[in-house]
Amino acid sequence: QVQLVESGGGLVQPGGSLRLSCAVSGRTFSTYAMGWFRQAPGKERVFVAAISRSGGYTYYADSVKGRFTISRGNAKNTGYLQMNGLKPEDTAVYYCVADLSPSATYSASGYAYWGQGTQVTVSS
Repeated sequence: QVQLVESGGGLVQPGGSLRLSCAVSGRTFSTYAMGWFRQAPGKERVFVAAISRSGGYTYYADSVKGRFTISRGNAKNTGYLQMNGLKPEDTAVYYCVADLSPSATYSASGYAYWGQGTQVTVSS
């Protein structure tokens, strides 16, 4: 089975930066579209960013556009989320997602594979 592991979360002050990493293991002979969702305490899980299989197309939630950058790594199924200008409202558990062909780019249900999440806390 395909497994996704996120890393890079932690505590950062407002205005700071973090880089999240996502490593895909298991049956990874195919290239997957990848993305990130997040869920804050007491809030719904929401879309953050996504990137196509080729890496040529990226998608961002309006709330993070201009601050976050999603990218693919040199390894076939690795991904990154560079987060700059972090705000307290960015505090959430961030989940890496992957799918051979997402049925819906902006919906959690559109992705078959999910990581267990990494905590990002933005606080002074």
